[in-house]
Parts: sequence; C-alpha cells; structure tokens
Amino acid sequence: MPQSIPAVSRFQSFLDSRAMAHNPVQVLTKYIELHGDTFRFYFGGVKEAIVTVNPVVIQHVLKTNSENYHKSEIQKKRMGHFLGKGLLTTEGEAWKTQRRLIQTGFERKQLEVLSSIMQDSLTDSLRDFDEQSRIGPVDIYPLMMKVTFAMVGRSLFGARLKEEDIDVISLAISTVQEFMVRQTIQPYLNPWFAVSGELRKHWEMRSRAFGILREYLQRRRKEAPGHDLLQILMDARYSDGHGMDDELILSESMQLLVAGHETSSNALSWLLYLLSSRPDCVDRVRDELDSLLGDKPLTYSDVPKFEFTTQVILEALRLYPPFWMVDRMALADDRAGDLNIPKGSTVVVFIYGTHHSPRYWENPETFDDERFSKTNEKLHTPFAHLPFGAGPRGCIGGNYAMLQMLMILSVLLRKYDFRLVPGQTIEPRPMVILRPEHGIRMNFTEAIPRRVSRLSDCSA
Repeated sequence: MPQSIPAVSRFQSFLDSRAMAHNPVQVLTKYIELHGDTFRFYFGGVKEAIVTVNPVVIQHVLKTNSENYHKSEIQKKRMGHFLGKGLLTTEGEAWKTQRRLIQTGFERKQLEVLSSIMQDSLTDSLRDFDEQSRIGPVDIYPLMMKVTFAMVGRSLFGARLKEEDIDVISLAISTVQEFMVRQTIQPYLNPWFAVSGELRKHWEMRSRAFGILREYLQRRRKEAPGHDLLQILMDARYSDGHGMDDELILSESMQLLVAGHETSSNALSWLLYLLSSRPDCVDRVRDELDSLLGDKPLTYSDVPKFEFTTQVILEALRLYPPFWMVDRMALADDRAGDLNIPKGSTVVVFIYGTHHSPRYWENPETFDDERFSKTNEKLHTPFAHLPFGAGPRGCIGGNYAMLQMLMILSVLLRKYDFRLVPGQTIEPRPMVILRPEHGIRMNFTEAIPRRVSRLSDCSA
C-alpha cells in the first residue's frame, strides 16, 4: 500500500517562516518528531516539498533512480544566478561532461601533486594563526575559513591569493549564501528583494568577487603551465576539441572555492570544539599522527593509513554535517519503498535529521569516537551517513576535503594545546552550510611534549 504522507498545513508552514529563516533545522526536527521520517511541508507557506530522513527514500532518490531527480529549479535558479553555470548548477549530459572533465583534478595522482602546494599554503597561514593565538582567545571559525580558503585558492590558482582578495571573495560568498537561503525559505519576499535593491546589492558583491578571479585567470593565460586545478580547467577539452571559455572556467573556479573551503573549515571548527572536552581523544589522535608521520609532512598517500583520526572526523561530520540538506525534483512519477512521489515533487533530504535520528543511530547526540571503527561501521544503516552527499552527484572533492582536514589537524594538534573559552553559547546556524552561529572561541598554547601513550579506548 502506498504510504500516506503526514502534512504540515500551508498556514502552519507560513507561521513557521520566521523560525525557518533563523533555524530551519529546529523546525524540521520538530516535525520529524511529530510526524515521523517523512512529511509534507510548504516552505514559506508557498513551495510544497516532501521532507524525509528515511535512508530507503534517500538511497532511491540520490542513487538508485537518480536519473529521475534533478536539483530543484529554485536551487538551480538561485545558485545559478550568483555562481554561474557550472558543475553545481547544471544537469543531464552537460553536467556529466563537466563532471568527467573536472574529476581529473581530484584523482589520486593530482592530489599527490597538490599535497605540496597545500602544505606550503598551510605553513603561510599558520604564521598568522600563531600570531593571533598568542594575543589571547581566538574565534576558530573565521580562522579556519581563512586557512582553508587560502589552501583551496592556491590549489586552484597555484599562487597565494592576496589577503584583501580573500576577504572580498569570502565576504561575498557568505553574504550571498545567506541571501539565497532567505530567497528559498521565504519566497514571498522575492518581489520585495527585487524592488528594494537587495537583489542588486548582492549581485554587485558577486560581480566584485568574480572580477578578482577574472584577473587571476587573465594573468595565468600569460604564464607558463602550472600543476594546479586551474590548469586542468584550462586544458580540458570536449569531444569537439574545444575547451571551456573563460566565463565557464570562472564559474567552475568560484564553485570549487565555495565547496572546497567551507566544508573543511566548518568540519574542523566543530571537530576542535568536540575535541576540546576530550583530551584523551586528542592524545590518541596525536599518537597516531606521530606513529604514522614522524617529522614528515602529510601527503595524500598517507590518508588511508589514518584509522582513528578518520573515525573522529567522520563522527564530527555526522553530528555537524556541512550540508544539512539537499533537494531534488522528480521528473516523472516514482515510488520509493511505500512512498509515492508524483512528477514535479520537490524532495528535501534532511541530512541533519538523518544523522541525528535515534532510529538509525544509538545515542545520536553523543560524540562517540568509536562509532565509525571498522567493526561498528558494518552495523550502520546504508545512506544514514551523508557528509559528502551520495550517488552520482556526491561531492566531487570529498577526497580533497579529507586530505585537507587531516593535513591541518596533523599540524594544529601537534603544535598546540587548546581549551574552549567558558561561558559561551555554541549552537549551529543552518545557512547553505551548517555554521557555528556565535563562533567558537578557544585558547591555544604551545603543546607540552608528552610521551607516546598506548592507543587506548576513549569512548564517551
């Protein structure tokens, strides 16, 4: 029998608009608890959607029958308006072609090449980090944003981005993303955004950011070939022998910058927050780093060797998934398990809700560093953990992100001891990315040398 979907009324959905604009995770979680794994909701009281945390439905939509599901028109329209026509905003054959061309930049051989570029960037960034941490408490969120942004920028352009350029582009990304969320969650305000000048203001921010990237691209056109991601975009050729034009390269570059730095910076911020109350786990990560690396810098070939550190990262990504939801639109009538999905339906995969569901996780609100051990991982429900999405449209840079996070941790955790500043309110703010709303302030001091301890269990 087809499943009857519980519904939040259009009127109630409209009443929830302000709460949705501030924290949609809290609103959707409330209705998951009230209605179960899947329910119908009207974003802003206007846009109807099927919201689900059910792994069976998620697997069907994102993987098994992914050809029947495209990103929603709202998402493509909003993101495409500000980010251009690139991998994140195209569908069908055009997307497949772009994915195939760009995938080359994230293969093992290229990630090995990028490792040294990333290490050089990290060394430069940590000088500033060290200076600030000596003065007093620091908010790790913007600092991690700067570190990862500089690293992705150098991986992409093969050169150090100017500090002022990083500031302009980073501000544009965060401000425009917040605006896009408002456009999606409060669609009834879009006419006002157009006539009030809000749309124009955000477009001008976007144009300044793209202008900076255009200057880097034009300079590179005059230089010798490099070994970075931009060179791969410039060298890529379609079946007719033609390459990407500059506007497409710019769009792809901006989208790689957006996805490439925010995922890691947010994950690292939340991970350091979680580890700040678990010195036993910090010791265990340090022991693994010391035993596997010694004094040498981390490269991509080292990544698979890190079992415990990877477990800790994956658990942090479960508790605080960077992308807290994704949406898809059904191109034709479909059925996922007992759920009928009519043509034109928008399906919202509520990733945060799945990651925190007691149906699929034991003690889901607890940070458990052994949850993703090889033994325990076999017990997990498939498609209940989606830190990088899933299916053909899963994050193209997932391996890059893991390399980036491990590389930064390999230096930070061995160089510094760190403590959370007491008296803070630490809570997530769901924008496009799940960010810490009030920041995360911490004290960093030079790490005290310690003997290598046995890798003992430090489960909560």
